[in-house]
Amino acid sequence: MFSPDTYIRRRAALREAVGKGVLLFTGNDESPMNYADNAGPFRQDSTFLYYFGLDYAGLAAVIDIDAGREVIFGDELTLDDIVWMGAQPSLRHRSEQAGVYSVVPSETLKGYLREAAKAGRTIHFLPPYRAEHRLKLLDWLGIAPAKQAETASVEMIKAVVGQRNRKSDEEIEQIEEAVAISAAMHRRAIAMARPGMKESEIAAAMYEIALREGSGLSFPIIATVNGQILHNHDHSHTLESGRLMLIDAGAENAMHYAGDLSSTFPVDKTFTGRQRTIYNIRYEMHRAAVAALRPGVAFREVHLTAARTMVEGLKAIGLMRGDTDEAVAAGAYALFFVHGLGHMMGLDVHDMENLGEQWVGYDDTPRSTQFGLRSLRLARTLEAGYVHTIEPGIYFIPELIDRWRAEKHLDAFINYGAVDEYRNFGGIRNEEDYLITAAGARRLGPALPLSADEMEAARG
Repeated sequence: MFSPDTYIRRRAALREAVGKGVLLFTGNDESPMNYADNAGPFRQDSTFLYYFGLDYAGLAAVIDIDAGREVIFGDELTLDDIVWMGAQPSLRHRSEQAGVYSVVPSETLKGYLREAAKAGRTIHFLPPYRAEHRLKLLDWLGIAPAKQAETASVEMIKAVVGQRNRKSDEEIEQIEEAVAISAAMHRRAIAMARPGMKESEIAAAMYEIALREGSGLSFPIIATVNGQILHNHDHSHTLESGRLMLIDAGAENAMHYAGDLSSTFPVDKTFTGRQRTIYNIRYEMHRAAVAALRPGVAFREVHLTAARTMVEGLKAIGLMRGDTDEAVAAGAYALFFVHGLGHMMGLDVHDMENLGEQWVGYDDTPRSTQFGLRSLRLARTLEAGYVHTIEPGIYFIPELIDRWRAEKHLDAFINYGAVDEYRNFGGIRNEEDYLITAAGARRLGPALPLSADEMEAARG
């Protein structure tokens, strides 16, 4: 945990931003895998962690702005709990470490909320993302699960996003630690991969580092020779000579801050000529995006800068044609660059995604409906303190190529005959994590191999 003062200041800022009412925070419960006593690894709700720091199951909390009260609702360990889990500090002692001095049994929360509602006071809550949250809100507030997302407090969402989007110095220190663990995971994969190995061997070696150095993974590992499948968590394939290997993986540190990095490298020790050409185009996309980062710049424009750089590169090798700006405006680049350039990162690898990307990444501005651009998770104007990823990619997805070609979609900009020669190429994505500073931007954590020469040197 941070010091009690950190949590006290965070809650005070939230009270001031919302102004009145009761702020309800639902912590997470244990999540059984196949029966009640066989639970998966516990992960506390990130907003609960941000304001209270208590990394334990079965808790809820209230910030009663009107009454000037902060209360933790939870239950002390029973003797049976101690038999199975060992003696632990009391909930009251733990809560005091977060600067909260009122701790009451869980069973009293429903009555507390009902009394507040009866008095006509607003009860603010965040959009639920777990089944137990929905059931609890139904029990406590009488709101049907189907109605909870639309009745969640916009005032509370915006206030939480306004705080969590800007990372403090102590948060940056935690994120850098998580990124450093993530980088060690990637260096292990880059060094060990050889033809004949299984993807699962690579994933297992990376997971070992995450468990040893932190609290585990910030998301399930992507370690695949089928990099054209964006979120490919299957690890059953064998690494073959002539293929590319794509790794997208990150660790959580002990404080649950996330790292998120991607690397692409040849299964062999060197790239083929075609692989190096496409890799270099992606590298220039990355460099152009990083050079554009600074406060006051809309991240949507940084994304489009990367897209224009890619179009120029693909035109040079005959895969695209026509005017670059027109091709980008029409969305032709999205045949190859199908996702967004990056996303916010912090206590969640996609920070606060459960609160709604329209608030986190867009500040409630309209989101594009254009294929590719609609997948951009972050578009808002950058500010000092923001932490986000930079992850341009180039992919050759046979099913997408075939659909667009059959429809002659945007064929004024795409040379489908030439593209078809790359249909089994796979995909390339390299990713770094950046902090926006007053002067520009700074990469977080140690550098991974990024250029083709650097990657080949790391392959040994």
